[in-house]
Parts: sequence; C-alpha cells; structure tokens
Amino acid sequence: MDFSADSSYLQVSTGSYKRQVYEVPSGKQLVDQAVIDRITWATWTSVLGDEVIGIWSRHAEKADVNCACVSHSGINLVTGDDFGMVKLFDFPCPEKFVRTCFCMITATSTVDIMVLSSFSRGHMIDIFSSLN
Repeated sequence: MDFSADSSYLQVSTGSYKRQVYEVPSGKQLVDQAVIDRITWATWTSVLGDEVIGIWSRHAEKADVNCACVSHSGINLVTGDDFGMVKLFDFPCPEKFVRTCFCMITATSTVDIMVLSSFSRGHMIDIFSSLN
C-alpha cells in the first residue's frame, strides 16, 4: 500500500494481481490511466504497474515476485522472490526482462538503499547496506 506524495491517492495490489488506485479520503477508485500516470508516489511497494514491468523474468509466474520497495531517492528498486533472490533494479523499470544486480552492492556504490530481507524457513535476517 502506497500513498501519493500529496496524500491524495492510495495504491494497492490485490490478491488477484491487479493494481488499484483510490482517491483519499473519498475511497473512490480511480480508473483513468492518464491521471494515474501523472501521480507522484511517496513510496512504491507494488510489484504491479508499468513502472515495474521489468522486474518480471520471461518465465516468471504472478506469485514469483513477492515484494518490492523503491529507495528514498526514487532511483533504485529492490525486489524479493520465491527463489530467495534479492534483486536491484533502476526505477522506474519499464522495460521487460532487464538485467539486474543480484545481492551485490559494493562499498563504493552510490546507491542510497538499505535492504532488510527475512527468510521464513531459516529465521534469518540479512541487511545489505550502502548508505553514503
């Protein structure tokens, strides 16, 4: 769930893999794609939308990518998937099947992101940090 930068809109991803946008506080669903495309989001945690179509590999199924989060600067996107991979993308990521950085952020990187990933089976938490 994400709010727009001006808190006028809310976006959610449904269990049926649809991205829905609502006006705040009326709760009216926004369906005009041209208006949705002009919204600036304060955060982005959705795995759905034209802005993140590049996170999906050629053979990915809908449930393969579990989570996404855009960095505070809005230039990087990190995802987690069913295969235990943490992937780093440029944001927005509108091109299909882009190359990614897999869990490898160097100390000299200019990425402004800290990634906290948890693994349910091993009860492990990993933190990848590259804050400058």
